[in-house]
Amino acid sequence: MKLPRNISASDLIKATRKLGYETTRQTGSHIRITTIQNGQHHITVPNHNPIKTGTLSSILSDIASHFNKSKEEIIQILFY
Repeated sequence: MKLPRNISASDLIKATRKLGYETTRQTGSHIRITTIQNGQHHITVPNHNPIKTGTLSSILSDIASHFNKSKEEIIQILFY
């Protein structure tokens, strides 16, 4: 499945709420989101519009690893 383009930080944070992520803090242009589903997990999201594709890919891979799913499954859950 193709990685979505032109995803802003706010769009990504809204989408990750489906997996239980909530904003816990912001330092400068970086926002930290945390979930307690499947154990505690933190991710730092740069507050950019759009997020670079390599950065987005890395964030989605990290989420997929935490939930023991493939990156394609995570993309399907979050964006479709």
